[in-house]
Amino acid sequence: MGRLFILLGLTFLFMHLHASGNISKYINMEYSYVSQIAIYILAIFTLMGSYLYFKEDNQEDVDCQCGHNHSRENKKWKRNLTYFLYFIPILTGLFLPVATMDSNIVEKKGFHFPVYEDSDEYSQHQFLQPDTSLYYGKDDYLTLMDNSLKGLVDRDSLQLTDKNYLNDLETIYYSPGKFTGKQITLTGFSYNSNELAKNQAFLFRFGVIHCVADSGVFGMLIEFPEGMHPKNDEWYSVTGELESIYYQPFKKTIPLLKVSSHSKIAEPDDPYVYRQY
Repeated sequence: MGRLFILLGLTFLFMHLHASGNISKYINMEYSYVSQIAIYILAIFTLMGSYLYFKEDNQEDVDCQCGHNHSRENKKWKRNLTYFLYFIPILTGLFLPVATMDSNIVEKKGFHFPVYEDSDEYSQHQFLQPDTSLYYGKDDYLTLMDNSLKGLVDRDSLQLTDKNYLNDLETIYYSPGKFTGKQITLTGFSYNSNELAKNQAFLFRFGVIHCVADSGVFGMLIEFPEGMHPKNDEWYSVTGELESIYYQPFKKTIPLLKVSSHSKIAEPDDPYVYRQY
């Protein structure tokens, strides 16, 4: 019976995540069909388990002379422990609220950007600059970026929307010199650092490449007009001209967007962005 409840719970959990829309907090929605297939598979296993449970013959182990079924007693606590471990993700998934990532995540992880460190070329913890080169061969990745570059470089202005945010941002970082002087519009939440001027902030979006395990915080450095002091977790839509700046903490030249117009906005219904393929 315990296995039957586990199958039923997992089936309901996946259905609940899709019905509530919270599945988008865990995976790139381009792969949502995988979890939808899982619902049908789990439902089939649940029906099969129900049939077998109600049809199987009750077989009892042979009792020893003392009248106790030691074999069953020894196995029961192990089985119950296993069932309990399976129920933990089901209960937490159904009853605990889904936390939305914000600047506190950046703060807790420490304000550093491993994408600019050469210590581990296979690191999947990404900040600021999207990088999908890990998922392609070298030649294939260069071809992908060159094709993306051709579609953007002739434009006088770019607008980073929810759909193209990660794709176009990766292209900008791939060849920032080709976008210098272009007008760029993007939205995101602000994050301040002690190394920044008072009118500067990073404008971020949390992005999901495949699933939450390879998610990161992506965006660029923003310079607002003098006298403006953005706070953490304020959402803005900004438009400005792209330049570059040598940022000492990274020991790297990075894009800088000098804002010409901006407006404070409410947090979007879905604050995440997803890599399109």
